[in-house]
Amino acid sequence: MARRLSALLVAVGSVFAAPSLGGADAATARPVYVAVIIDDLGNNVSHGERVIRLPAPVACAILPHTAFAARLAGAAHAARKEVLLHLPMESLDRQPPGPGALEAAMPERERTAMLEYDLSTVPHAVGVNNHMGSKLTQDANAMQTLMQALARRGNLFFVDSRTSPQSLASHAAQESGVPVLVRDVFLDNDPSIAAINARLDELVAIARRRGNALAIGHPYANTLQALEQWLPTLAAAKVNVMTLSELLKKRRGEVVSTGARDAAAR
Repeated sequence: MARRLSALLVAVGSVFAAPSLGGADAATARPVYVAVIIDDLGNNVSHGERVIRLPAPVACAILPHTAFAARLAGAAHAARKEVLLHLPMESLDRQPPGPGALEAAMPERERTAMLEYDLSTVPHAVGVNNHMGSKLTQDANAMQTLMQALARRGNLFFVDSRTSPQSLASHAAQESGVPVLVRDVFLDNDPSIAAINARLDELVAIARRRGNALAIGHPYANTLQALEQWLPTLAAAKVNVMTLSELLKKRRGEVVSTGARDAAAR
């Protein structure tokens, strides 16, 4: 009976175990860099405020035309969190992306006008990433239209959430001269704590191999709990959380100082 109880406690402990931070010895590990985006903000003020309180420069991707879009964008900006327009796009499974969606059948002028309308509802946006979009990001014409519109603005970058392995978004951005990042890890396709912690381990492992990595998650209770527990442990492991703008500079080979932060689908 005692052996069975001991085995059960070990099994339960493994489910809630914290991430291992890539298994590296902190004393010998070189500093690495990660960035994190939380998508789907705007409909729930308490979830958004909890994201803004995270103890790191986690980016806030806010859906347009949502009840709390402007309020959360302002609060995120005041807290020095970068704001993204989480741009709804047509998906292959035909699930409705929500208000302000870009669709493949739209004329180019209409897509461009919708982008501008969406941006007007999310103040302080420094970039754009796709909400859904597995169909639209495979459409070369749509991606060209989108990236040319972003290029004309001259002050926005794009993050390809990579909801489709056939996404053309990154290629179109590069052709148009739009700074672009591509998601490495989705944190919570499986929203269990154990799975999220495993994805955080994966994020750090990629960063240790490559120098940096980018994750996207959602304002699920387990995701936010995992991040609240994980972020304060990063200093000891020489893992630094960067803003997206800093990550873009680092990937271009520019010198970046993260200051006090160092140490740190569909």
